[in-house]
Formats: sequence, C-alpha cells, structure tokens
Amino acid sequence: MLLIRSQFANLIMYLLLAIIGIFGLPLAIWSRSGALIVIKAYCASVFWTYRVICGLHVEFRGKVPEGEVLICSKHMSFLDVLMLAYMLPRVKFIMKRELIWAPVVGFYGWRIGCPPVVRGKKGSAIQAMVKHLEADKDTGQTIIFPQGTRVLPGAKVAYKVGPGVIYTRMKKTCLPVATNVGVFWARRSAVRYPGTAVMEFLEPIPPGLGVKEFMSKLENVIETNSDRLMVEAGYDFKK
Repeated sequence: MLLIRSQFANLIMYLLLAIIGIFGLPLAIWSRSGALIVIKAYCASVFWTYRVICGLHVEFRGKVPEGEVLICSKHMSFLDVLMLAYMLPRVKFIMKRELIWAPVVGFYGWRIGCPPVVRGKKGSAIQAMVKHLEADKDTGQTIIFPQGTRVLPGAKVAYKVGPGVIYTRMKKTCLPVATNVGVFWARRSAVRYPGTAVMEFLEPIPPGLGVKEFMSKLENVIETNSDRLMVEAGYDFKK
C-alpha cells in the first residue's frame, strides 16, 4: 500500500510541475523574482502532496540566510532540492549542464541564474562556474552540493574541490546544511516513507580559510550533523 501511495504522489508531483510551470510562465518571463515565486509555489504544493498522501512532513531548523552566501548542502534526493528552493529567499543552484534542456526545470533554472556545469571537465568546469558567478550581479544564495551527486544514507562519497574554489576565489561566507531526507526519500527508491524530513542550517564558515582547511571543516560539519539527524530519524548505521 505504501508503494502505491508513493507512486500516486510521484505522479501528482510531475503533473504539478507541468501545470504550475506552464501557468507560471508569465511571472517567470516578467522577472527572476517572478520565477522564484512560481518555484516556491510548486515546492509548497509538493510538500502538501506528500504530507497528505504519504505522511511525509518537512521541517527546517537553524537560521535561514538572507544575504549573499555560499550554501553547501548534503544532497540525498530531489526533496532536499525542493526544501532549499522553498526556504532560501533568492536561491540559485549550480546544476548539471544537461538539465538546461529538461522540460520546465531547465527554463526555470536558467531564469533564476543557475550556473551550468559540464561534468568531467574538472578544472575548466570550475573556472567556468566561477566566471559565471562573478558575472551575475544579482545577489542571493548560491547552492552547491559538495559530493556532486545524490548520496544514500550511510554511503561515503568524497567531497569535490569546487566549493573550496568558489569559497576562496569569491571570498564568500559559507553556510553548511545538513539533512536526513534520504531516510524517507532515497535516490532511485520508489517508496516515500512517513516521518519528518529535516533540513538544518548550521553555523556559517566565514571567509579566510585555505581550500584544504575549508574542505576538511566543511565535510566534518556536514557529515557529523547529517548523521545525527539520520539517527534521530531512526536510521541504523549498523544495518
């Protein structure tokens, strides 16, 4: 029964993406702020859908930043993307270049100024990403997922150097974000489990550290706090 409810909720999520995305086009074309309004409306509708159908709630903890800051977040599923997009006032994601061509998602990503990244290019991709960010004069919260991909609960995936380069080159304050969403909505899982998915905004890391020191601190604080949230949610790391 849980699988059936999950798939029904997934279907509604995709239908809402098409409906809200299309009807919100005039607002999105009008301005970046208009596009953000549409995105946040979509996120809220998805949260409501999963709460009603699957018993999956979302909860936010910590102080949400409002100014220009680099957000480095644990990435476990599409749910944490929605939570970040909903809660941050002027958000933009560093996203895979392929997503530019994705229906609805690609247009809105482009409209809010998401820098596209070509996977596998390493150094040149990082340089292009930084150049894009420096050229964008619209301040806000830039989100990067340090592991570069969705990660299953308990999985150990190395952190990539991209966040460190942005942090040092642009001299931005970094706000680490921990989450346990993978316990309830894991990558490539067809089931959405009931419970409370938590996203926690942690203490900021001020500019001034070197890349190596920054990356070490970032990984430690995100992994430690994400593990804590997963344990609170009932996840057993020994299984």
